[in-house]
Amino acid sequence: MAPHFIELRHSATIGDMPCLLLLVVLFFPRVVLVLIFLLSTYLQRAYHNLIIPLLGFIFLPVTTLCYAWLVNSKTPIEGGYLLLLIVAVIIDVGGIGGGEFHRRRL
Repeated sequence: MAPHFIELRHSATIGDMPCLLLLVVLFFPRVVLVLIFLLSTYLQRAYHNLIIPLLGFIFLPVTTLCYAWLVNSKTPIEGGYLLLLIVAVIIDVGGIGGGEFHRRRL
């Protein structure tokens, strides 16, 4: 008989996202946006034009990635997914506001 830990190891689904990949997306969202734009049609399927991803690249990169993920996975933007999108906006705006706070302290 096979040990139980072998069965548990194979129970993971293909759709699971490793934590390291999530950290790369959060720490380097603009690099990820450029790579996704150049290497796939992921952003084109979500936005259908170039101006919104370009503005997202400049102002709200994490939100742009989060919204593209929601649209491509065909999940409704309500409930927990809406909360996730709001958290992405807060992460983006917090990065902009944090720099202004430190600049004013000097």
